[in-house]
Amino acid sequence: MQAQQRPVVVQGAMDVETQHIIAHLTESHEEPFGPFRCVRGLYEGQPLVVSETQWGMANASALAALAIARYQPQAVISQGTAGAHDPALDVYDIVLGVRTANSSAWQSHYRAAGSGVDYRGLKKLGVFAWDERQKAFTQEVYHEGDAVLLAAARQAAASYRRGRVVEGTITTCDSWNCEVDRIAFLRESYGSLAEEMEGDAVAQVCQSFGVPFLDVRIISNSILRNQDPWDLGTGSVCQDFVLALLRAYWRQGHEAIG
Repeated sequence: MQAQQRPVVVQGAMDVETQHIIAHLTESHEEPFGPFRCVRGLYEGQPLVVSETQWGMANASALAALAIARYQPQAVISQGTAGAHDPALDVYDIVLGVRTANSSAWQSHYRAAGSGVDYRGLKKLGVFAWDERQKAFTQEVYHEGDAVLLAAARQAAASYRRGRVVEGTITTCDSWNCEVDRIAFLRESYGSLAEEMEGDAVAQVCQSFGVPFLDVRIISNSILRNQDPWDLGTGSVCQDFVLALLRAYWRQGHEAIG
């Protein structure tokens, strides 16, 4: 692997969201970040890094920043499982993050003591990331997925047979929302199709460093559909989709080898 050939970095929180891709790597070797697993290798001759971040926004964003500093990647993909916010989504449907949002970045409106709590009474704040055009850190609610990566994902979608592939907003937070009314509110307020715990934090870091980013999530459970249990078999299926996405991306000529 030549030094000038920049890899794509693929992140997943758990072993079930990373090991399937790692098993497809050749010339692979472990390059951990402290206690966090990171594996570098080749996939069909192309350089690829797989980072297992564990759950949560702080872990995922820290590992993204470290990977950007170490590898100077051509792109970062956050992928894995998610819970459905759209009642039309079934387990094994895939959501492409046209945009992401941090649904825990909000400000509540003032309510006096004894007035109770209104979980709908909030103002979306967004998070700070570097805006290259304004040459300043700006506060944004949404982060857009990279258009080139999205185009590759659409090509991969043409051969996906386990469910539908849809596009829209994916929300991220360090919470696990199980209240149907809360989920409905997040869908109404953010336009959220699905919820996970890493993507938007990684998008924030990637924007600041000018690295193309895409969030890809497979629906592993839906509280809205008979409280479906978490189907861990979805993890490897999502990884197969991401591998198809990468093949399409490299066919477009991005950092192709030789």
